[in-house]
Amino acid sequence: MLPAAIVFDCDGLLLDTEGCWSAGQVALFARHGKAFAPEHKQALVGRSMSEAGPIYERFLGRSGRGTDLTDELVSLVVEELERTGCTPMPGAVELLDMLRGRAPLGVASNAPRPVFDAAITAAGVADRFGAAVSADDVERPKPAPDIYVEACRRLGADPAEAVALEDTATGLAAARAAGLRTIGVPSVSTTALEADVTAGSLLDPAVLAALGLAPDER
Repeated sequence: MLPAAIVFDCDGLLLDTEGCWSAGQVALFARHGKAFAPEHKQALVGRSMSEAGPIYERFLGRSGRGTDLTDELVSLVVEELERTGCTPMPGAVELLDMLRGRAPLGVASNAPRPVFDAAITAAGVADRFGAAVSADDVERPKPAPDIYVEACRRLGADPAEAVALEDTATGLAAARAAGLRTIGVPSVSTTALEADVTAGSLLDPAVLAALGLAPDER
């Protein structure tokens, strides 16, 4: 049976936005006379803007300016998305096509609203969802459950009858805390995820079965 609602994560699950984030971070550091290094990236991966602010303050030597720095970064990432676009992850558009009209679809992102809107618009998928919830729409970002609770509310679905698809442990923790069943599809193949179903791709037969789809529907 199809779930009452299906809610997708955005970055790394539906869309490959990492290059745009990295370009924005490189530009931000350059503006402040610094070089962006792999250790900086590692410290910032998966962070919400509120968590990242103090880290940027430390790396860039701008004490007390965390909000200004993250606002500056958001503008740079949006510019990059509008200039270069972003690519859907393998199988993402095909899976959305298979689900069109069959179950309420939502997308739930820890990204700030301007980046989130620019990404789904650039990828041409903005019209696929009955609910699009960003970190700016709730009190607490992932791993808190707020984003998934709000997505299900907007879709008119009981979270216990909905399914979430995520590529990170942070996102899966949020979905579990909200009461959704979980599907983990890691964007990095070596990442181990704890989910009700795990698979190597969005079109894996295990994913299709968990969403109430038959493999021969591809």
